[in-house]
Amino acid sequence: MRRPLFALPSWLPVDGYILALVGTVGLAALLPARGPAATVADGASTAAVALLFFLYGARLSTREALAGLRHWRLHLTVLACTFAVFPVLGLAARVLVPHVLPPTLYTGLLFLCLVPSTVQSSIAFTSIARGNVAAAICAGSFSSLVGIVVTPLLAGLVLHGDGGGFSAGSLLSIVCRLLLPFVAGQLLRRWIGPFLARHKKVLGHVDRGSILLVVYTAFSAGMVQGIWHQVSPLRLLCLLGVEAVLLALMLTGTSYGAEKLGFSREDRIAITFAGSKKSLAAGLPMASVLFGAQAGLAVLPLMLFHQMQLMVCAVLAKRFAARADRERGTDTAADAQLASDRDAAPRAERTAVGGSPR
Repeated sequence: MRRPLFALPSWLPVDGYILALVGTVGLAALLPARGPAATVADGASTAAVALLFFLYGARLSTREALAGLRHWRLHLTVLACTFAVFPVLGLAARVLVPHVLPPTLYTGLLFLCLVPSTVQSSIAFTSIARGNVAAAICAGSFSSLVGIVVTPLLAGLVLHGDGGGFSAGSLLSIVCRLLLPFVAGQLLRRWIGPFLARHKKVLGHVDRGSILLVVYTAFSAGMVQGIWHQVSPLRLLCLLGVEAVLLALMLTGTSYGAEKLGFSREDRIAITFAGSKKSLAAGLPMASVLFGAQAGLAVLPLMLFHQMQLMVCAVLAKRFAARADRERGTDTAADAQLASDRDAAPRAERTAVGGSPR
């Protein structure tokens, strides 16, 4: 069996793709694209973003997503967490500027709060935790679909004056580079969907390679402009601390909130993982469109949060699974005891009527 690209040993708690992203950032720091090379890299990055969203549209099953509408309460809860609670927490973090976070990192943190939820990792962790996998699939699909439109609109509302200016030009760029390729993929899905399904692994490498190109272009522009001198190691540690608090608040809020809303255990697990996570795959291309040359620092909080959520949610999923196994074992033992008691009752009645058997 072939070893998948970017795979690491299971005991290593670091996502292999994150290491690839870090290596790409290092390459951009050592050998940034300048002059004509920067022009070529920028053009290739633009094409890569369009290709990414074309593939997103071609692979997203609208029929399956619409079929999940019957579980509308769960999906509305996840969407509210992703596009309402997260942004509110991001706006509240403005009090940390400039003493804890510089404005550039705060802009990235706020953008992180606006991007849609993940699909693949939410499904994987929900499955491990014995949750409602079908609900996680639909919730992730809805979030991705809504995020194509909602994330840029929210960015225009809350990032005004924070380095993410939203003008008619940026709106046209979003439509041309994100929305139109996505719609084209949806329209052509009927004909190219089977081909994409057969070559899923290869296209997965195309997705990730395209994102690496976007990261290289963004961080190269940042290096050329010298924006990295604005961030110190202490500020990065502060950012990690703030993101740890943000993730803890969202995991706690989604878990207890879903319980208070009366969802089943399986649905609560799906809400916890889908409602507390952010998509690196969707966020990076969007940032390249929204922030342009300033995208380097803008995507750094998202990259760090992505790795943090994978590590924390992996631990939580295993704990949820262990708890489910214990509860199942307890229920099985209780059922066995109940069956034994039912069998023993007739024997006791017969003994009471006919006397002790010899």
